[in-house]
Amino acid sequence: MAAQHFSPALPTPAPTMANPGYGKRNAPGQSPRTRRDFEHLPAREAALAALIDRLPEGAAMDAKTLAALSPEYGQAACRSALKRLSEAGHVRRITEHLAVEGGRRWVTRTYFSRSARSDAWWQRFLDGDLDAEAEEERPAAPPRAPAGRPARSRAYAALAALGCADSRLSLSAAECAALEPLAAEWLARGADEGQLTTALTAGLPVPVHCAGALVRRRLTDKMPPELPAPELSAARQPLRIMECALCAVPGRPEALPGGLCRDCRGEAPRPQRPDALAEEHVRQRIALLRAGVRDGASRQRHGELRDRPQTARV
Repeated sequence: MAAQHFSPALPTPAPTMANPGYGKRNAPGQSPRTRRDFEHLPAREAALAALIDRLPEGAAMDAKTLAALSPEYGQAACRSALKRLSEAGHVRRITEHLAVEGGRRWVTRTYFSRSARSDAWWQRFLDGDLDAEAEEERPAAPPRAPAGRPARSRAYAALAALGCADSRLSLSAAECAALEPLAAEWLARGADEGQLTTALTAGLPVPVHCAGALVRRRLTDKMPPELPAPELSAARQPLRIMECALCAVPGRPEALPGGLCRDCRGEAPRPQRPDALAEEHVRQRIALLRAGVRDGASRQRHGELRDRPQTARV
């Protein structure tokens, strides 16, 4: 009998987390996860959509990262799949103006919805629709646990998943249960699972002697500040701007149907308006303006030299 050679299974790469505050965000009001969520999509898009759905919040989900997580597809294939997922209403790239320590900054996030959304729904979400925001703040129903096993919270699930992000922080069930109140306080103060994972796994020592003690220390020392009073935090909705899911060109939602700009949709450019200036005319005007600026600077320099007092020679 010929010897059979089996190739060892390649380990699945750990998800790459984006910078704190960036990366994947789950859209509000999604339906519970089922096996038929993406059966309306082609096989490649369905596989990558299921992969993105399993990524934690805050994970990078660009074409390069997805290609590293799914070796059977290259970056070009993942880029095409993201385009299809955007057209189907599962993906939108949105830039938000958020308050952070020391001021405000623009944060780019890629929102993923397990349920396909229409352009009108994304428009309402972009405008800060109160119904969409209320759905986002509503906690998801915990999964039904088998008989005799208690349902686990988001905090417990985030702690249990630390070993997937970095094997040095693999915790036991007893350690997850003991640290669950601290992690729950992080989530209550506005942090998401991605921020929690990044804070616990960044800059780990080599080696990690006791993962449970290290996680407890970091959960305590890096605890985020408490949220402000409700009347202050609900003063205004975050400012959001939609971007093309492929080239990141900003635009109004009506200018980005399917989350894509005109060029990425493959449409012809808009015809030039009759009253628009020709490109050559614009260049001539710019050249004249630059020449005028140079002449003015030259005259000012000569005037300063003429008015400068001359030193008498001995």
